[in-house]
Amino acid sequence: MITKRLLLRALAASPLLAHTLGRAQASAWPTKPVHLLVGFPGGSTPDLMARALSDGLSRALGQPVVADNKPGASGNIAADQLARSTDEHTLGVLINGNLTVAKLVNPATPFDPAHDFAPISLLGTSPLVLTAANTATGRTPAELLQWARALGDTGNYGTPGNGTVAHLGMELLKSKTGIGALHVPFPGNPQVANALLAGQIQLSLLPPAIAMPQVRAGKLKAIAVTSPTRSALVPELPTLHESGISGTDLEVWTALVGPASLPKPIIATLSAAIAEVMRQPETQARLLAASWQAVGSSPEVLAQRMKADTALLADIIRTRNIKADS
Repeated sequence: MITKRLLLRALAASPLLAHTLGRAQASAWPTKPVHLLVGFPGGSTPDLMARALSDGLSRALGQPVVADNKPGASGNIAADQLARSTDEHTLGVLINGNLTVAKLVNPATPFDPAHDFAPISLLGTSPLVLTAANTATGRTPAELLQWARALGDTGNYGTPGNGTVAHLGMELLKSKTGIGALHVPFPGNPQVANALLAGQIQLSLLPPAIAMPQVRAGKLKAIAVTSPTRSALVPELPTLHESGISGTDLEVWTALVGPASLPKPIIATLSAAIAEVMRQPETQARLLAASWQAVGSSPEVLAQRMKADTALLADIIRTRNIKADS
């Protein structure tokens, strides 16, 4: 009988044997249904992403792929469950807040994004829309930004809570533009939009699905988007970079990750399958309707995105002493 110790010695002595066993493991996987932990309730944009992905992956992998909603703590409950998992059939559809700055904005976060997950693939991206109340003066981005600066600290901006991407993005924008608006947290983005419509706040970074119906109805003003290039979700809007503001490129994104112990051959299998699913026109159309631009990336690209976004926001978190809602 080959003991575990003897097998480990053989693997260490023979890279070819290790490669062969790795390929065999990947070809045998999955052997049962795959579960995607989602940290938000049904109907949320991360949930819509997971369900669009699960349909295509089920066909590609030959096993059911099921979205399991574990809402709470801005997705961190699902992320913590995944970080503790050793099951190769349990994965997570997580957002950038979970995978980058979670521990920086809340030191009590029980997982470490940099060490407790195995990156698999970036799934989708969405810009945020810098949105102003209708009382804003100006038509061009430059004029509207001048108006925002002129408000000083008599103005305010709303977000769906302390430590959210919208909050960090606005503080980053303030550091680059001289805008002095003060932060007002709300329970969610719909409440932020209502406050803008009522003139209770003057500015916000909102998802396109929340902002643009009101902008197109003439009830709010859109200044620019935060993405590095123009977005297919709102192609008519310029980027902040086009408007002369650099260093503020920021998107909301979702990604597929596994527990840190997930074997590399399985990661490679999943990454390749996701790339194929995301190339399908029906998947792209479905995600566009859910306010996502479909992406399928290598694990390395996702790992670099996690590292870059963490670096972008870490300084603003420290200098502004930003903490997440408890």
